[in-house]
Amino acid sequence: MPKLHRTTPLIGPECEIVNVSFGAFVEVGRGSRLLNVEMQDYAYCDRFADIANTTVGRFSNIAAMTRIGPTDHPWRHAAQHHFLYRSSYYWDDVSDDAGFFAHRAGRRVRLGADCWIGHGAIIKPEVSVGIGAVVAAGAVVTKDVAPFMIVAGCPARPLKRRFSEQVAERLLRLAWWDWSHETLRARLQDFRTLPAEEFLERYEGVPG
Repeated sequence: MPKLHRTTPLIGPECEIVNVSFGAFVEVGRGSRLLNVEMQDYAYCDRFADIANTTVGRFSNIAAMTRIGPTDHPWRHAAQHHFLYRSSYYWDDVSDDAGFFAHRAGRRVRLGADCWIGHGAIIKPEVSVGIGAVVAAGAVVTKDVAPFMIVAGCPARPLKRRFSEQVAERLLRLAWWDWSHETLRARLQDFRTLPAEEFLERYEGVPG
């Protein structure tokens, strides 16, 4: 794998990138499409991810073939076709529906730090996925996901917590995802080897 850079995102071939901001050490896999996205530090998506109108939190892990923030058609109207809002495709004397596109862009998804979005998952607009949550492969997420919760299914439902409520609260207070790059490196071996509770015991109250 090529080395990631602090300032320059690693973007695979054949990607479509429109109105996207990138933090440090960000990676976008081959053939992905990003529209109106904020990719915060250390976030990445694998191949052929399709992400729209989304804030991707630090250390977010997005697997291949995912669809995040898929846009909706105006199904309450007499017609659903995009001639309603992409009208200039069809007639020279009419403009596209700017209000429709503004409304669509405002329905943002929010992915919390260090969440994991599994292969082929779909996350609907205006959904928040909490810090450290897991969305199982193939899940269709229509409601908010609590921090450190594992969800699966169509529609996605909670399966279990990654940690006890007490440990989850302690991790939220520790907020290691806000540590500096240098601190992450200094504590890398403990990330690799210590269970969550031992990690907390070692670093609670220690400046990051």
